[in-house]
Amino acid sequence: MTDQTLTVVNVSLASSERDYDTEVKFLDRPIHLRRIGTDGDVRAAEDHVRAWANDADAVAVTGIREARVAGLYDGDLERVDKVKQATRMIPVTDGHALRDVLQDWSIRHVQQEMPGYFTNARVVVLGGSNHATTIRLLREYTENFEFADPLLRLDLSRRLHRNPVLGLATDTATGSVGRLPGAVRSRLRAPGHIVSGALARRAMADSHVVVATYEELMAFGVESLRGKTVITTAVSDERLADIAALDVDMVLDTTPQPFEVTINVAVLEALMVAASGSPLGRLTNDDLLDMIVAAGLTPRMLYPNGYRRRSRFAFVIHPLSQRYLTNVEPLRTIERVSPSIVMDGVEKAMAYAPPMKYSRVTGVVSPTGDEAEGWLITVGGTPKELMSHSPEFTYARLLAAAEDAKKLGAQIMGLGAFTKVVGDAGVTVAKQAPLPITTGNSYSASGALWAAHDALDRLGLTERDEEGRIRGKAMVVGATGAIGSVCARLLALASDELYLVSPETAKLLALKADIEREHPRASIFVAATPNEHLPEMDVIVTATSGAGKRVLDITAVKPGCVITDVARPLDLSAEDVAKRPDVLVIESGEIELPGEVRMRDIGLPRGVAYACLAETIALALEGRYETFTIGRNIEWEKVKEIYRIGLRHGMKLSSISGVNGVYSDEDLARIRELALARRAELAAATGD
Repeated sequence: MTDQTLTVVNVSLASSERDYDTEVKFLDRPIHLRRIGTDGDVRAAEDHVRAWANDADAVAVTGIREARVAGLYDGDLERVDKVKQATRMIPVTDGHALRDVLQDWSIRHVQQEMPGYFTNARVVVLGGSNHATTIRLLREYTENFEFADPLLRLDLSRRLHRNPVLGLATDTATGSVGRLPGAVRSRLRAPGHIVSGALARRAMADSHVVVATYEELMAFGVESLRGKTVITTAVSDERLADIAALDVDMVLDTTPQPFEVTINVAVLEALMVAASGSPLGRLTNDDLLDMIVAAGLTPRMLYPNGYRRRSRFAFVIHPLSQRYLTNVEPLRTIERVSPSIVMDGVEKAMAYAPPMKYSRVTGVVSPTGDEAEGWLITVGGTPKELMSHSPEFTYARLLAAAEDAKKLGAQIMGLGAFTKVVGDAGVTVAKQAPLPITTGNSYSASGALWAAHDALDRLGLTERDEEGRIRGKAMVVGATGAIGSVCARLLALASDELYLVSPETAKLLALKADIEREHPRASIFVAATPNEHLPEMDVIVTATSGAGKRVLDITAVKPGCVITDVARPLDLSAEDVAKRPDVLVIESGEIELPGEVRMRDIGLPRGVAYACLAETIALALEGRYETFTIGRNIEWEKVKEIYRIGLRHGMKLSSISGVNGVYSDEDLARIRELALARRAELAAATGD
């Protein structure tokens, strides 16, 4: 009869403190569910299994590993087989078949719900072969593993089985060792456990995922789980509270918990066997899947300290000039005591240096609760050196940096400064890199105009119409470039007249036609050089790839003009800017990151990042581990999208910065006064 009460008993070799005796309902069947712990007594466990053979519908045998970790049992793990064989009258389960299904499902569920969650994660595995399935599944997403078990650390079985002869030898040796008493095998492993345990402890601080049972985790003595996900099983409320006290981000419990009492996977399998009525106690994977669905079971993604998701990024930087090389020792000392010719040699040599981790970035916290951490990786070439080599030279160094980023755990990597304009602007690197790539140019374009808009408002020298458009003229120098073309489209929406400047005549005419088609009201003019029209401009954006070449004559610029320099390296030097104290020159639109950001100096105020770096971080916070901006044609839709993503995660335009640092209110007031005075002088001289 379907309403007949079934009986399922869990005989556990672990502690009896967590015993229960309760009535539950599973798959519409009433079930008497009982747990009996034997505190490591194998003989007592065998007796309990025999005793329940006449009264139970299924028995689950569990807890031998937990008993060993807790010090309740120090004998052979294989003794559990004797316990399972104590009766053949009823099904006896150990959860092996269901465990594989649930672990597979749980990990894939997380990866599906939050794409890229485990990608390149640094994983520390406590325990041993009991985590083999989890390790196998995580290997689909990451190669970064650290093991407390010496045999798992060496991974001999997997490596040697690639060769049939070595694999056979391994099986023979493993079989011989397997026939040794458990106490002897433990002594043989002891030195390896000490070494592996020490290495695992060192790796724990920088790990992102910890695979462990509750007992293994507590025995390991972890001090903090901040920023980490723990993959475990059968987590009770009390145990979850213990893990939560370590400030864990997420706990993934691979065993669903449909009842008030906490059950393990073997008990769940026994429940399924009993409910199925299978006389042999055997269920196929299809049977298990049908029952999982019918019972409405789901993986447990637990956030005991509130929702957190921490993403990981890397960003490639490089010295913008020989002077930047002296920011680190011993190059600072070499520069101080050596003639300039020595530093010329150092500059050439550094271009061949392998990528290096310059800084870790932490403390980026979005208002959504999402967090991001990352690494700044430097390649040694200055723009001068990168330009003197073929693009393939730089590609090789960027791909090496991508491999380093993968090992660090990054899920996405951004290209900074000149690395994003070399060759095909990231296309080749994105095709060959082991993780998604973005140049950041979409946010750079957005940030440039964001800064210019804010600067115009703060200076108050340019009128606007009722729709907020500038009653004046704007210019984009380098308009056919990746960032310049998008800046041109943005300025076409915000100004009466727009001048596009580039030596690439055909591209310039095509861009003019595109903008006029998109924005018929805009008056678009084109020129190969900027100088003729400079005195008329209210806003200028420079976005060339001139690598330090002079692109405009700042002495000819209109007083009070706002110049936004988005080129890297800059189009305008500090010496150029000093010639015109009545002009506001902005080093693009830098972005203030959310949270208490900590990283080494990159030449910006604390917590402020270049827009290309901010794009990488914004994508990480959004969980968008994808190749977003590459190539020389930036998509207008992506410019708008990254702007919205940045706002959602609390990114703001930072204080306006120039070549000498942040502009204060007093600086802006002084520029305004000088500009008004200069305009008055020019008007008097011309009689206007």
